Amino acid sequence: MNEYLLKLNKAFENRARLGIMSILMVNDSVEFTHMKELLQVTDGNLASHITALEKAGYVEVTKQFIGKKPNTTYSVTRSGRKAFTEHLDALEKLLKSQK
Repeated sequence: MNEYLLKLNKAFENRARLGIMSILMVNDSVEFTHMKELLQVTDGNLASHITALEKAGYVEVTKQFIGKKPNTTYSVTRSGRKAFTEHLDALEKLLKSQK
């Protein structure tokens, strides 16, 4: 069992980060407002978790203007996709080992 626990990624232990990565794994990109609504978190909470995932190299942040309005979108990076998939695989193996 310990080998599975060692493969779990600490970056994804938080509910918000797990949600962010889950959403980004099935979408090419997601806008800030939509992400915030889906996760039901505050602006600051989402921003801090996105920053942590961005620093880890798991999420890419794109800021632009649409007309005169700022627009921020998020997408998962290749390394983020790999790390999250490995995390989910470890969880699945851990669960199966308990049967």
